Amino acid sequence: MDIKAILKRKIKKLDDENAVTSDESIKIEDEIFQDLLAKWGKGTKKNKDIPKFFSKIPNETEPLRQKLREESRSNLLKRKSLPLLDRNELNDLWILLDQHQTSSEEQLISYNDFQKVAQLAGPKVKPYFRSCMFAKLQQGDPQGRVSIISLFNYVMRKVWLDQTRVGLSVYDSNGQGYLTETELENYITDLLPTLCQLDGLEKSFHSFYVCTAVRKFLFFLDVVRANRVRILDILACSFLDDLLELRDEDLSKDLQEQNWFSAPSALRIYGHYLNLDRDHNGMLSKSELSGYGSGTLTQPFLDRVFQTCLTYGGEMDYKTYLDLVLALENRSEPQALTFLFKILDIKGCGYLDAFTLNYFFRAIQEQIKLNGSDQSVSFHDVKDELFDMVRPKHPEKITLADLIACGQGDTFVSILIEFHGFWAYEHREAISSEPQDSI
Repeated sequence: MDIKAILKRKIKKLDDENAVTSDESIKIEDEIFQDLLAKWGKGTKKNKDIPKFFSKIPNETEPLRQKLREESRSNLLKRKSLPLLDRNELNDLWILLDQHQTSSEEQLISYNDFQKVAQLAGPKVKPYFRSCMFAKLQQGDPQGRVSIISLFNYVMRKVWLDQTRVGLSVYDSNGQGYLTETELENYITDLLPTLCQLDGLEKSFHSFYVCTAVRKFLFFLDVVRANRVRILDILACSFLDDLLELRDEDLSKDLQEQNWFSAPSALRIYGHYLNLDRDHNGMLSKSELSGYGSGTLTQPFLDRVFQTCLTYGGEMDYKTYLDLVLALENRSEPQALTFLFKILDIKGCGYLDAFTLNYFFRAIQEQIKLNGSDQSVSFHDVKDELFDMVRPKHPEKITLADLIACGQGDTFVSILIEFHGFWAYEHREAISSEPQDSI
């Protein structure tokens, strides 16, 4: 018998002697686990220094927790509003600044007087009178003084921002720092009686006005389309200033026409919507939307609008129409270019190539023929101009980032989606020389 066979027999004999049943194996495994678990429990210490940093928002089935949360938030907002300066305190602050200025002609204040005013004005003013703020307001005065007007304007602006943040937070039902579309609508609805420039609006139009106003906030500030807007973003943009500007009784007609939130602007936009709605069903079909603006939007573009935008039974409602209007009236803005790029990106690949450009430009060529022009426009020439205009990183692909970075995204889009935009680009030299000829 060879050595190999002898070893195998010996190993088998040892295995038979040390054989363990399945029950015994489970018992041994459990003993080892319990032993390790006991050692692990003794070797670890719970850290009691880490506080609780997350509290789940109570749901509808927890009315008690909801009430507690609402009451707590209400008390928090009251505490936040207490340190804010009221009108009388602001008037007193201006009087102190006027008394401590170096001269009535220059209206400048030194740092020593700045500190004196901070002491005299009281504890509520001290947070606004910091040395770093004094340094930021420097305007090159050889003696290191700052303008009392700039200083007072800073305090007023800061107080207004804090007051507005508290006011907006009242409508934030979840307390997460966001306002949903419904919460924004509630805020603007409650704001309407304070806007004297809107006193002439009929009550039946108020819901359409609120919808028009809210869409601008959502279109420009809700970048990820989550149907909510950060309160900080509302405060940082100028939209709220434009809206509250309507409190001015002496606001000129020119400024009102330029203001999206004014009554003339809202009535104009809604009036155009009603004029396009030829069958008066409150919605716009593709053929009805073709009359928008100069009436030269191309058919491929309109087809893509109804493919990518939210529609109901193949027709567009007023909210979607407002998004389109905001995009077409603000084509140079990144949010508008993002909206329009999604429409132009027929392949859904994140870039525009020669095939995509040709798809849209063929409709422009057809409209050129329909308008009786004998001059033919080569797509290859236009394609080269478009790529030269954008200067994309990839020589054959235009991305959204390229379109925004080039600074001519509005012209690029106009050439592709409407005949009027292409005509204006082709005759830009003649158009730009017209004012000079008239002079």
